[in-house]
Amino acid sequence: MTLRRVLLSAGLLLTAACAPAADPAAGPSPSGAATPSASASSPGRPSVTPTPRATATPTPTPTPTLAASDGEPRDAELSIPALDIDDLEVVAYEGSPDDGPGTEIQDGGVAASPYGEEGGTGAGGIGNYIVTAHRLSSTQAFLELPELEEGEEVHVEADGVRYTYEITDTRETSFRSDESLAEQRAPVPGEPGEEATEAMITLSTCATPEDDAEGNFWRDEFGNPEHRIDKIGVLVEVEDV
Repeated sequence: MTLRRVLLSAGLLLTAACAPAADPAAGPSPSGAATPSASASSPGRPSVTPTPRATATPTPTPTPTLAASDGEPRDAELSIPALDIDDLEVVAYEGSPDDGPGTEIQDGGVAASPYGEEGGTGAGGIGNYIVTAHRLSSTQAFLELPELEEGEEVHVEADGVRYTYEITDTRETSFRSDESLAEQRAPVPGEPGEEATEAMITLSTCATPEDDAEGNFWRDEFGNPEHRIDKIGVLVEVEDV
C-alpha cells in the first residue's frame, strides 16, 4: 500500500470518530419525515358535546273554588232522590230549630229553615243551612230521613239555582242540653266556635220512636221529644236551573 493511501484511510477514520452523536431530543433531521404523534387528532369535523335541554315542569291546573250563594235566607224546594222526596217546600223564618214558629210551619206539612242569631244560613251559603220537618205527624215529610246514608245527594233549589249537597255524617241532638243545641246550629255542625269555610246542610227530624222505645217520653212545650236525628252534608255542586 502506498503512503498516500495509508494517510487518506487514517484521516477518514479520525473524522468518523470525532463526529458528534445524534441528540434524540433534537427532533427529526431536516431531511427526515416527521412521524405523526399517536395523540394527534384526525382531520375532519370537530367533536361537539350536546347541551342537555331543560324539561319544563307542567304547571298544575288549579281546582276551581266551589261557588256558594250570598247566604241570604230565602224560601226553597228540597229533593232527596234516595227517599223519593221531590220539591218539598222549605220556608225560611227567623228563629231557632223547632221553636214555636218553626213547629207551626212543619205542622202545615212543609219544612222549616231557621236563620238569624240562633239559626243558620240561607241555601248554598257558607255555614250551616238548617232544614227541619216532621217525621210522624202532618205529611210525615221526613218519615224516612233516619235511613238516609252517607254519600246520598240532597238538592235544594232557590232563585233559579240548584245546590247539591252530599251527606257525610249523622248526629244526635238533645233538646234538653244547651251544649247539644249549640252544636246543632253551629256554622260548622258539631263544632261551636269554629269558623265555617264551606257550605253545609243539617236535615233534622224527631227521634220519637227511638226515645219512646227507651222509655223517654219527655216533651217540650211544642210537643217535640228530647232527641233529634240530624243528617249533615256538604255542598258539592252549584248550577243554574
